[in-house]
Amino acid sequence: MSVAVVNGLKFHYWTVGSGPNIILLHGLGGNLAIWHLKIVSLLRDHFTVTTFDMRGHGRTEVSPTGYTTADLANDLLGLMDYIGIEQAHLVGHSLGADVSLHFAMYHPERVLKLILVEPGIPALVAGRKREEWIGWTYWGNLIYKLTGHQIPPEHRSDWRYLLTWSAKTSILFGPNKGNPRRQDDFIALLDTTTLVADYEVVGDLTLENIANIEHPKLLIYDIESPYIDTFHALNACALNCTPILLPASELRHFFPLEQPDALVAHIRSFVDLGIPAEITELSVAS
Repeated sequence: MSVAVVNGLKFHYWTVGSGPNIILLHGLGGNLAIWHLKIVSLLRDHFTVTTFDMRGHGRTEVSPTGYTTADLANDLLGLMDYIGIEQAHLVGHSLGADVSLHFAMYHPERVLKLILVEPGIPALVAGRKREEWIGWTYWGNLIYKLTGHQIPPEHRSDWRYLLTWSAKTSILFGPNKGNPRRQDDFIALLDTTTLVADYEVVGDLTLENIANIEHPKLLIYDIESPYIDTFHALNACALNCTPILLPASELRHFFPLEQPDALVAHIRSFVDLGIPAEITELSVAS
């Protein structure tokens, strides 16, 4: 693993493989390890794969502010310049997909294709604050399944409470499966930075501006994702967009952990051919 100094912070990154550049961006609370469980090993024979920990995550340094999608896109620009990557395909999961879109809007000449896995999009966050949002039930059920903790009714839509309990879940995959997470680091990130408030900053990443991003896009969600409304909103407005709804997985929003082979098949097919893989086995939105 290497270290790059970008915007005054030390970023940890990893580059392996050979071929066209592809950069993988993790989601909120994650780190580059999500990609190295299996996905990187499946991509490295076909691409030069770069993974990194976004600011405040993993082994990258923490800053008190600077966590909007615009800020994180600026970090990505600095990292690409540091490594010497002129252009790359971007694969982003959740927050990482949001950052990929913002980066493509700001720096279109640096992006080849976008593979957007379960983006949330700050512009749609208001809909996820409603009591009836399906994500609250999904989140509470997942915590109960993984920890045995029943979310009290008064905390059903309490994001800080739910995030804190999410940090207490054990590692689900890989050689450290069953071990506890480094929950203190994540809770400190929530308590001492503007991470969560910054996530809600829309800035230039409006649906109207997303509609003007011309790069080819592969939009992939679990068919029972709690973010399914975002899927439909992006599918309706995005240009050059190939929408994919995968069959329901156990983890829904985190299906890349559960179905890495399927995700890689779609990445490779879309990058190489511009079409989704095994389309007859998928539910594709019209």
